[in-house]
Amino acid sequence: MFGIIRPCAHSLSERLHGEWLGHLCGLCLALRDEHGQAARIVTNYDGLIISALTQAQSPTVQRRTAGPCPLRGMRTALVAEGVGARLAATVSLVLASAKLSDHVADGDGAYARRPVAAGARLVARRWAARAHRSGLDLGLDTGVLLAAVYGQREVEKAIMLGGSLLTVTEPTELATAAAFAHTAVLAGRPGNAEPLAEAGRFFGRIAHLLDAVEDVAADRATGAWNPLLATGASFAQAGVLARDAAAGLRLALAEVELADGKLVHRLLVHEVDHAIERTFTGADPGYYPPVVQPGKKGRPPKPPQPSGSGSCWWPQVERPPATRGPIFGCAVASWMCCTCQVCCRDPYPGPWSGLPREGWCTNCDCSDCGDCCDVCKCCKVCKHCDCCDCDC
Repeated sequence: MFGIIRPCAHSLSERLHGEWLGHLCGLCLALRDEHGQAARIVTNYDGLIISALTQAQSPTVQRRTAGPCPLRGMRTALVAEGVGARLAATVSLVLASAKLSDHVADGDGAYARRPVAAGARLVARRWAARAHRSGLDLGLDTGVLLAAVYGQREVEKAIMLGGSLLTVTEPTELATAAAFAHTAVLAGRPGNAEPLAEAGRFFGRIAHLLDAVEDVAADRATGAWNPLLATGASFAQAGVLARDAAAGLRLALAEVELADGKLVHRLLVHEVDHAIERTFTGADPGYYPPVVQPGKKGRPPKPPQPSGSGSCWWPQVERPPATRGPIFGCAVASWMCCTCQVCCRDPYPGPWSGLPREGWCTNCDCSDCGDCCDVCKCCKVCKHCDCCDCDC
């Protein structure tokens, strides 16, 4: 599970957290039902926004009861279903297919080995074909998404030192805009398509910039391509573009007619702002955690574990990052979720990328709802932005 929108459970009211979890589980189950068990590994936190946007525009809410799941503590839950969850699954699968193909083309990590590359190509083609069939059922041409993603390679080849970061982020913006706009079609609100496309462009820009900033140290160490390194853009310049895009995203969402926009507003306004500040405020773009994996030639010994760390804190962070394939990465992700590492460990290595990630609740400000907002003392969310569930 990955993405820039990672809300802390304490920063959402009980109702909104239940809705958010319902969309996440609905996306996971939609991937399983339409594309098989293996497809569930592409479940991601940003993809559920597609499901949330579709439901927010619909007058009726489609939910079903899902069975016990280890990631929910073996509890049942009401999860999202219908066209929104299916669209989120389709978009997540087609983008994962393109990313997998990109790793093979670049020969990243284990993908440089022929057997691994051959298997990855097979999985990518299968995912792309299944996503295309699902997209046709939903009226979405996934070729638009793939063309935008594959156009990224041409942009990366053409970009030179001194080039614009916005040129690099444009393919991601186009793909996200198409996905956001199609939620209006499925919800029967065609008038929302244009402002949602604009919101999608800004969200895609933010996601690309934050991903580039988080990866810059590891990409510098491994010699991988990175937008900041390729264009020579500074950390501050990326921050300005991200914050400007967040302001544009807020304005675009204000023009969208929603039946119930509380969760969408919380995710795409407040949580996006938190993600930007989490990435840029007080961070050092050259920072990278020390190598702590012992027993390998040429690497320093394992330092003492910090106080409060778990006894099951495995795997360790490495430099260069230790990448993992889809199946092993899924197993590591399950282990890290079950041992609470993604919540309580800071930093923890990404299950697939090996890159250091910030623990969800290690730097959580559960009462911060933005400079322009007043926080409800009962449910700890914004009153003026129509997020509050209370009558106080």
